[in-house]
Amino acid sequence: MTDGPLVIFDCDGVLVDSEPLAMAVLLETIRGAGLELDPAAGYDLFLGRSLSSVGRMLVEDFGIELDATALDEMRQRLYARFRAELRPIRHVPEVVAALRVPFCVASSSQPERIELTLRLTGLWPHFDGKLFSATMVSHGKPAPDLFLLAAERMGYAPGDALVVEDSPAGIRAARAAGMRVLAFKGGGHARNVEHEARLRALDPDWISEDMRDLPRLLRHWH
Repeated sequence: MTDGPLVIFDCDGVLVDSEPLAMAVLLETIRGAGLELDPAAGYDLFLGRSLSSVGRMLVEDFGIELDATALDEMRQRLYARFRAELRPIRHVPEVVAALRVPFCVASSSQPERIELTLRLTGLWPHFDGKLFSATMVSHGKPAPDLFLLAAERMGYAPGDALVVEDSPAGIRAARAAGMRVLAFKGGGHARNVEHEARLRALDPDWISEDMRDLPRLLRHWH
């Protein structure tokens, strides 16, 4: 066992700057189904949630059901935009490469999407074999199941894990799992006062917009 915690990274908005692309494609899709939402409302409703959770919310709250064809078309449009535009979050590649504590990724996205985004941004070698998806548990974020699974598989107690999250749903999940949390606001969707206020309202242990703060934090872990 190394000194320091297990670091559990969310993927979208933490490792890769995918949230603006994903939200644009999602809003295009639901606009085609008859629901008009602006990006602020979209982030407030859907940020950090799995596609199945988003689908349930659309049915329950708006009476809109996206069929398998619509979901597949949305996924293909999204992957095309990823291949053309996706970039890693600033400073993530060098920070991850230099980490000397165990780490993994635990995301609401499907495994194929997580792997694709990490491959496109050059991060996959660091996370191969250490990928956990909401598809592996019964209840996604804000339930704690995904983070608890990741810690168990990595051989760590929840109290010895640090979660890096950009979404309110993810912060709630980390708290429910009994883990400490770094609220990250360095993604393209997160650099605004409204998003920061939502994160601060959940009382994370730390909040930062610069991933270089992570190794500084780890040096003082107790």
